[in-house]
Amino acid sequence: MKRIVAAIFILALAVPALAQTEKLGVGDAIRITVHQQPDLTTDARISERGMIAMPLIGEVKLAGLSQIEAANAISESFKKGQYLKNPQVTVAVTTVRSKQVSVLGAVARPGRYPLDDTSSQLADVIAAAGGISPTGADTVTVIRDGKEQKVAMLGKPFALKGGETIHVEKAPVFYIYGEVMRSGAYRVEPNMTVMQAIAAGGGISPRGSEKRVKLRRADSSGKAVENDAKLRDLVKPDDVIYVKEALF
Repeated sequence: MKRIVAAIFILALAVPALAQTEKLGVGDAIRITVHQQPDLTTDARISERGMIAMPLIGEVKLAGLSQIEAANAISESFKKGQYLKNPQVTVAVTTVRSKQVSVLGAVARPGRYPLDDTSSQLADVIAAAGGISPTGADTVTVIRDGKEQKVAMLGKPFALKGGETIHVEKAPVFYIYGEVMRSGAYRVEPNMTVMQAIAAGGGISPRGSEKRVKLRRADSSGKAVENDAKLRDLVKPDDVIYVKEALF
């Protein structure tokens, strides 16, 4: 039992130490405490230039430094200005904003989103952006350190580190018009038939006929060719399906 308690105590000490080695970044909110100098306690947010402003010493660049390194930098500034002989400074992060990702493309709310301990997974960030739009693809592109990686949303969890750009591309679509309940563009699902495509458009209207369905598709030369469509024909990207009015 004593060993377990000791292990827990050591782990509790190690967690803050590990956190203090992480680098500060633009947008991070921090609290700076100077021992026995309560008037110098400062709550600040790291500016776009990577700086914070402190009483007496003015601006100090902290972006890219760990919490310990930042405390040392502030301490040295007090010493150089001859304001304090041996200042004891601590820096604690109160809000992490530097760990952000950009979400672009076919989502409800494109933009920049912060990461934290509970939302560092790709799926969580996509959800925060309102989810993938109806015409969005199930595979997204994650750009990290200039390298692109395709990630399937239905695959294994994908952890983000911060600084990535997530691009949700539009899925291949088909178009349906004429005597259907909801004309427009719809996503092409795997092995989708003309019958399923019509169902995606709300079905045939009372004036339409399933026997009068046309399918327009580009041939190998890129020229659009229109043919009669059978309900079991497979749908391809960029197909145009037209349901005509019944003859009687």
